[in-house]
Amino acid sequence: MTTIKGPAIFLAQFIGDQAPFNSLESICEWAAGLGYKGVQLPTNDLRFIDLQKAAESQAYANEIKGIVNAAGLEITELSTHLQGQLVAVNPAYDTLFDAFAPEQVKNNPTARTEWAINQLKYAAKASQNLGLTASVTFSGALIWHMVYPWPQRPAGLVDAAFDELAKRWLPILDVYEECGIDLCYEIHPGEDLHDGVSFERFLSKVNNHKRACLLYDPSHFVLQAMDYLEYIDIYHERIKMFHVKDAEFNPTGRQGVYGGYSDWIDRAGRFRSLGDGQVDFKAVFSKLTQYDYKGWAVLEWECALKHPEDGAREGAPFIKDHIIRVTERAFDDFAASGSDDSFNKSLLGI
Repeated sequence: MTTIKGPAIFLAQFIGDQAPFNSLESICEWAAGLGYKGVQLPTNDLRFIDLQKAAESQAYANEIKGIVNAAGLEITELSTHLQGQLVAVNPAYDTLFDAFAPEQVKNNPTARTEWAINQLKYAAKASQNLGLTASVTFSGALIWHMVYPWPQRPAGLVDAAFDELAKRWLPILDVYEECGIDLCYEIHPGEDLHDGVSFERFLSKVNNHKRACLLYDPSHFVLQAMDYLEYIDIYHERIKMFHVKDAEFNPTGRQGVYGGYSDWIDRAGRFRSLGDGQVDFKAVFSKLTQYDYKGWAVLEWECALKHPEDGAREGAPFIKDHIIRVTERAFDDFAASGSDDSFNKSLLGI
């Protein structure tokens, strides 16, 4: 077994225009001051990392790593959530998701998809140059708008959607294999990969590609009324990343999983700061440790109520207190009788 690394923090929700959140150096100093040991870097803001440059220049990658290390931190992984979303976009979402794209490819879905695919490939090489082992992304979605089967879906539609999704992702996954990086899909509503069944559909289409892995975030399963602990039992061999994020689901006579178009504050399912929701993190950390999860425990702060800086301040000790330092011996070794092959055979009468 392995002791989980951490605490770490995903920086995406904290980046802003005011110090200390407006530069890599200052935000790392802030995170270190709160007790974090690692940072997960988003890759869509040039103030923090130029993804293409990190892929093409080892010297630049070393510079980025040096800034983080100077604050006493490690880079845990790179995030390409927004770029991954753009690998597959149904036309119903073109206008909204154009906000994730640079100006030169907006209003051009073909060019936007090509840009996103190249970004994912850059992230593989950049991760290699930074000495990382995993990276996180979204799958994008071609058929999410048809997640509920009404009107009735035409025969073959789901297979066609997943065939196309696999066609776009297979060449990307092959680059991650070349670079020795696990590409971890965050299983998330709004993506075609939003639960275990949809992930398995995808796996079958990409020939069970060894680099098609998972980021585990129990909050998304609480909001779908899924068994987030059994999920670890089922998929632990593919889980290579971990977002520590809390949530609550309180269905009423008026609303449930779908939320009735309510804003986050009024939804039956809401993300919460660590310890304020319903996730049994003692059980989560125990299961991940049991299955020898070797990665980081990374806070992803999202909450409809609490201030983000309070969530970040509380998150580091919360994660630290849940990390299990694994034992190097069995608890009952004191009562061991010792054995060898002949002694074992004598006990069995053989």
